[in-house]
Amino acid sequence: MTRRQKRFGTARAALTLLTALSALAGTALVGAAPAGAVQGTPVAPGVSYDEFDIAAARGTAHAHVLTVDLRNPRVRLDLLHPGAVAARAAVSQQATAQGAVAGVNGDFFNISEAQHPGVQATGASVGPAVARGQALKGAVPNGQRFGPPLPPGTSTEDVFGLGVDRRARLDGLSLDGSIRTPEGRLPLRGLNQYALPVGSIGAFTAKWGSVSRVRATCGTDTDRAAPCSTDTYEVTVRRGRVVSTADTPGSGPIAADTTVLVGREAGAQQLRKFFEGERMTVRHRLVASKSRVPFRFALGGYPVLDDGQPLPGLDNRTSAVRTAVGIADNGRRLLLLALDGAPEYRTGLTIAEVASAMRELGSVDAFSLDGGGSSTLVARAPGAGAVSVRNHPSDGVERPVPNGIGVFSAR
Repeated sequence: MTRRQKRFGTARAALTLLTALSALAGTALVGAAPAGAVQGTPVAPGVSYDEFDIAAARGTAHAHVLTVDLRNPRVRLDLLHPGAVAARAAVSQQATAQGAVAGVNGDFFNISEAQHPGVQATGASVGPAVARGQALKGAVPNGQRFGPPLPPGTSTEDVFGLGVDRRARLDGLSLDGSIRTPEGRLPLRGLNQYALPVGSIGAFTAKWGSVSRVRATCGTDTDRAAPCSTDTYEVTVRRGRVVSTADTPGSGPIAADTTVLVGREAGAQQLRKFFEGERMTVRHRLVASKSRVPFRFALGGYPVLDDGQPLPGLDNRTSAVRTAVGIADNGRRLLLLALDGAPEYRTGLTIAEVASAMRELGSVDAFSLDGGGSSTLVARAPGAGAVSVRNHPSDGVERPVPNGIGVFSAR
């Protein structure tokens, strides 16, 4: 008998119940506790880890799950990120650097630019991001996203996050911004984004990092691979005044008191009206679609389960290694799931099967995050001083990613 068979053998009695609970034929959790009752191995007060098989339509998947009890005052969540929007690092590195006891990878991101030769991939995430209550970035247009097709009715503005009330929720975050000039106000339609809407102006701050801003002017709202715009302009604003202009977007670090405005097409034409020394004030914030409670942290992806029901039109054909987060107990308990990428489990799950599995685990709402080679779950072993990777990344090594969900526990 293998170590894995020994580990799960005591829980096989739950299989009959779980099969009955399964919302999709051929999908059942094997060797796990019944819905809402995952216990696992303690990682820290209020945080536990478990692993089990999922019998799916195309083969067995193996799940790694963190259960997080937000009712425990010693537990908190925040965004894992490498210190800049346009940067990537392994989940284990991000978690260790920030002192997290566990975590999973986060949003889909600008992973390559093969369709735009000579343009640097930014590594920046697709959706909005909030860390420690501060907005880091807005969402790129739907047609500019990387990752599988969005389910009907969802968008790049969808987020999972934690409010300042310590309750987790799904919502949408849109950018509300403007540029005040002597000639009036201009709309701001981007914040630290690797892609700007056609004809718009976007802002880049110190939080962006030092990567080139050229990618922001490539593609269109409906075609990520469309050529880069030939009509661009950049204005640098420091302490409320224009200090420099350029015909093409630049690169390099941005000072804390500085905002770089990048315009394309109509946005570029508007920016060309301004010269060095003119007054200009840039304002921006992320606004929630439903909740009035500010987010402590948030990141992008897309919803798959809403109020206990799978979203209509979820893909039930394409199986892959996945990462997801589920919300239970009125936002006071979380389930962070990452599938194993070892060869024997690499068939993974469809998105419809992910929704079913998260519901079986007790989730009322669930949110899909980046998968494939990005899927990573880390957690501290008892007595360890740093996290370790618990699943097998399908690339064989951890893939650098732009962000993730970090679980923290006060001693």
